[in-house]
Amino acid sequence: MLPPAAIIVLNQNSVSLGRRIASAYPGATVYGLFERTTGVDVGFNNFGDTLRELFGSGTTIIGICAAGILIRSLAPMISDKRQEPPVLAVAEDGSVVVPLLGGLQGVNDLARQIATVLEVEPAITTTGDIRFRTALLAPPSGYYLANPEAAKGFISDLLAGAKTKLEGNADWLINSKLPFEANGNLTIKVTEYKTDYTPDCLIYHPATLAIGISNTGGVEKHQAVALVQQLLANAGLSEKSVAGVFALDEEAAEPAINEIARVLNVPLRVLDIAKKQGEQSAELLALTATGSSGRIIVQNHSTPSIVIASSPKIIDTNKIGKSRGRLFIVGTGPGAAAWMSPEVKQILNEATDLVGYSFYLDLAGSLRPGQRRHEFDNREELARAKMALDLAASGRTVAVVSSGDPGIYAMAAAVFEVLDSHPKPDWLRVQIQVAPGISALQAAAAKIGAPIGHDFCAISLSDILKPWSIIERRITAAAAADMVIAFYNPASKQRTWQLISAREILLKHRLPQTPIVIARNLGRVEESVKVKTLEELSPEEVDMRTIVLVGSSKTRTVEHAAGVWVYTPREYRE
Repeated sequence: MLPPAAIIVLNQNSVSLGRRIASAYPGATVYGLFERTTGVDVGFNNFGDTLRELFGSGTTIIGICAAGILIRSLAPMISDKRQEPPVLAVAEDGSVVVPLLGGLQGVNDLARQIATVLEVEPAITTTGDIRFRTALLAPPSGYYLANPEAAKGFISDLLAGAKTKLEGNADWLINSKLPFEANGNLTIKVTEYKTDYTPDCLIYHPATLAIGISNTGGVEKHQAVALVQQLLANAGLSEKSVAGVFALDEEAAEPAINEIARVLNVPLRVLDIAKKQGEQSAELLALTATGSSGRIIVQNHSTPSIVIASSPKIIDTNKIGKSRGRLFIVGTGPGAAAWMSPEVKQILNEATDLVGYSFYLDLAGSLRPGQRRHEFDNREELARAKMALDLAASGRTVAVVSSGDPGIYAMAAAVFEVLDSHPKPDWLRVQIQVAPGISALQAAAAKIGAPIGHDFCAISLSDILKPWSIIERRITAAAAADMVIAFYNPASKQRTWQLISAREILLKHRLPQTPIVIARNLGRVEESVKVKTLEELSPEEVDMRTIVLVGSSKTRTVEHAAGVWVYTPREYRE
């Protein structure tokens, strides 16, 4: 999976080019300058601040602008080439692609990828890359350069005419134009084993080791991690050669197994094979991962059972077993793309499947290649949850999409309700995470000032899932407690009397002139935010895309040139 990327455009003419580049970088976000661009994913006001924030977070930057403005903006932050993300400049007409920073993160390969889409030649200036047709500092996936600090001098010596010998096997090196010679005074070593670092030797660790593990029940996470690391160290093996951790399907949720994969920063792959006892299961897992030519290097017969096996070629974990299913329940915010959190954007990019009400899926944005979209009617919450859990249990990475915040009258509760009432073993092994979003309550308040500046509560006026008698008691209690109230689901074509009844209850405790806020289609083209009084509250002005905020006795209005602000003071006195 490609890391996050931001495509920066400064004018409307560049938006279409930004979208074209995004086709070569699935999930990339197009950033556009406010007042100069439309149809972008995220707007910004300050170019330099935005650029530095993205760079600091490790985001790949593709600027459709002059190279100079990128360099000047990022100059104060350029210090460690090992950490800097790729930065590229693309001419406004798409005629030139220039890699600027991020040589150790594959910027030249990315430049070639973008140039291929634009049908131009990338302006690569890295001498070694041009002459040897390979980037020793940025090896391909499956190889890890253990001593990058030696690479600069090593490459300089090669450019000056030195020869190198190759110890080990790697097609990307063999097929390059590197000056290999059996008696070369430099060495490139490809090995699974730890070795001493010397300036005249570059060491690459190939991802050829598989760790099979079983019987971890009752083992503390830190103990399991320490045991694996000790086994690798005792055998002289490098952790960087571990391709993945492999476990039985029924043990996929074991904390110790997941912690080992997390600490080693490798995929956890789950295999559906007949369970055997002790080391036999671990052995079968490791040998399945390394193939018919795999060989066992390390066996541990205690608890947990751990076997480390080696493959003669790079292990493609994507082709072995399946991932432990992941289910994310996300909130996209009320509607505007700028209100969607970076975490949610990344989840939506990484998900294989998006599940939700069609309107909410539209708010999530367009699909990237390979993603599946599963649409449901708005009232089919439990069916949505069941499908999402089934998909995740099959090894997919699933995002259940809600608007606003998923934990407020939305899909998070529905998923856990299904888990509680239908606890299928496969579902209980799924990794579940709720990613919060900006709620309609927060968005409405922010649009009009600070009406929830003091105590407040939220009440849904829908009586589909709870009887009106309970709703009525809650409105009465909140009104008597003099809290600001946010009404969700205030009315629909079939439901209008509930809002009228709620107003009558409130008028027993609040003055008719109490400020209310009626916010509809927040963050969307049809957005409207009105301030009225409690006695003017009417179902004709609200629907299911509306939220109503009712002020407390302390809520105030402040008139200004363009309208009115609403706020509730922080201090409350009788």
